[in-house]
This record gives sequence, C-alpha cells and structure tokens, in this order.
Amino acid sequence: MTKTKLISVKYKYIIKPILFRFDAEIIHNLFSAVGEFLGSYEITKTITSSMFNYENTNLEREIDGIKFPNPIGLSAGFDYDGHLAEIMKSVGFGFNTVGTVTAREYEGNQKPRLKRLPKSKSLLVNKGFKSEGVDKVIKRLESKNLTDIILGVSVGSSNLPSINTIPKAIDDYIYTFDKLKNKSYIKYFELNISCPNAEMSETFAESKNLKQLLQSIEKLKIQKPIYIKMANELSLKETENLVELSIKFNFIKGFIFSNLVKKRTNKSFDQNEIKGVEQLKGNFSGKPTQVNSNELISHISKKFGNKTTIIGCGGIFNAKDAQKKLDNGAKLVQLVTGMIFEGPQLIGEINEELAHLP
Repeated sequence: MTKTKLISVKYKYIIKPILFRFDAEIIHNLFSAVGEFLGSYEITKTITSSMFNYENTNLEREIDGIKFPNPIGLSAGFDYDGHLAEIMKSVGFGFNTVGTVTAREYEGNQKPRLKRLPKSKSLLVNKGFKSEGVDKVIKRLESKNLTDIILGVSVGSSNLPSINTIPKAIDDYIYTFDKLKNKSYIKYFELNISCPNAEMSETFAESKNLKQLLQSIEKLKIQKPIYIKMANELSLKETENLVELSIKFNFIKGFIFSNLVKKRTNKSFDQNEIKGVEQLKGNFSGKPTQVNSNELISHISKKFGNKTTIIGCGGIFNAKDAQKKLDNGAKLVQLVTGMIFEGPQLIGEINEELAHLP
C-alpha cells in the first residue's frame, strides 16, 4: 500500500469518524491553528511535505505569466484570513487562495453557519464573508515567509448594513484592491461577485452593475491576473453574457466555475439530509455543484476558446473529477470540500494520478 493510500485509509476509517462527531466550525478552527503552527517552521513544513506533497515536472504549467507547480489549488472559503498561507504548498497544492477578504471586519453570520452533509458530499455554508478585514490580513501575510508560494487573494464586498447599494459596494471593493494591488507576495486575485448583504436589491450578476465594478477596478491599473468567481446557477446564456462583457477588460484573465449552489432541489442531495437542514440558511459546496460546474466549463470553453483562462471548482473528490474539468476546458482546478471528506492526502493522490495519465 502506498504512503498516500495508507493515510487515506486511516483518515477515512479512524480520523474522520472522530472529527465528524464535533461541530464543523470547531474542527475547522482547530485545523487552522494546527496548520498555521506547521507552516511556521521549516522542519514542520518539510515533514508535512514528505507526508503529503507529490512533485512531478509533468504537472507544471505556465498560465497568465504564473508558473504553477501543479494544477490543483485551494479554493477561497477555507483560509479566510491567511492563517494557512505558508503550509498549503507542503500539503501539495500548486496554488492557494486566501479569503474572501473584505475591506472591513465582519465576524460572520449567526451560528451554526457550517454543517456537513456526508451522504450528499456537501457542506452547508453560511459564513456571510466572515473576514478580519484587509488591514489585519495584510499584517498577517507580511509576517509569513511566502517565498515560492503561488498565493492569491479573493476580494469581496463587506457584509455590513451600511454597504447596501451598488456604488457603496464598488467603493468597498476598490478600497481592498487598492490596499493589496502592489503586494509582491500576491500573484493573482479572485473577484467574488456574490453579494452577502441581504439588504442589497441588486447584484453584480447583472451586467450593468458588473460593468460599473470592472470600470472602477480598471482605474487601479492592477498588473496581476484577476479571475472572476462565477455563480453556479445562472443559465448558460446569462453566464455567457457576463463573460462576453468581462473579457473586454484586459485585466480580467479568466473565470472560476463555480461558486456554491442555493437550490435545495439539486439531485445530488440526500433527501433526509436536506430536510435536516431546512431551518438553516446557507448555500452548498461539493457534489451538488459538480454537474453545473462541468457544464459551464465546457460551454464557456467551446464558446470562447483561448480568449480566457478557465479554473474549475466544485465537486472534486478524486483524480477523475479533476480530469473531467481539465478535459472540459479548465486549465487549473480548485477544491476544499473534497479535502474535508477524503483527507489531506487527496491533493497528492490527484497529482500523482494526473502525472501518470497518458
């Protein structure tokens, strides 16, 4: 049995059953603390890398001027405030995204705001852009050794009652981008156009609002790639229209397909599990996002070809899932939920299988 297979068995049959007895957010916070400690010392990073990381030159690729050691990234929504920025490369990720980061601090929506749906291979997420705010995140990142790490930051709008109009939300985005744009340790940005504020009557999934936002960002003259994190449940035509609009702005280098799902009628849900969370607000990650994500990747890739970079995200639990997105037209992929359900060795397993595909 290989090293990663042995870890996989231990995680699935010993560690996960214990962890899943506890509240999901408590375990997340515990792992964030442990991960930050492991990332603070060269010896612990080396040990972690020897356990999980898989390297092979077949996995390397250069995209939008960035050299990625492998195509598997940590998506936004796991390392909200940059605690894990140093350790994720040792776990095996080719790149990792911090955030979503907002201009102002928000402690998150009311608990419980994170819940596992094991049979559905999904997480119910209702963090509401929980963030310490960009200034604290910058201070933390600048205290870390981020050499040779492909680090990105996801930027969103602050979830505060005062940010209740499109112009105010745009100003909020601009503040954060302006703070981050010249930080050398940040290699790319993600633009999260979700609106966490329920008071907002409009969203950035509407063309006229997205255009205003992109026009404002354009004035900052950001020299690093920006990828827009797209909604999962817009129609193909709606998505196509937003892509068509966005690629007119040269600083938009691509799109991430996709964000979470909202509809609880999704066929991937176990009916007993979905009924069990009917009183809880939130959106869903993992398996329920997979079909739409793959369809969006395929459609946009066929429509726009090499005009844009596509990053696949949603429902990756093994190498086959990752390869499906790559075959559909994605150049890179991202995951979070798969790691939680399958274990931290998953990234190395996927990379090893991808490296040996014909």
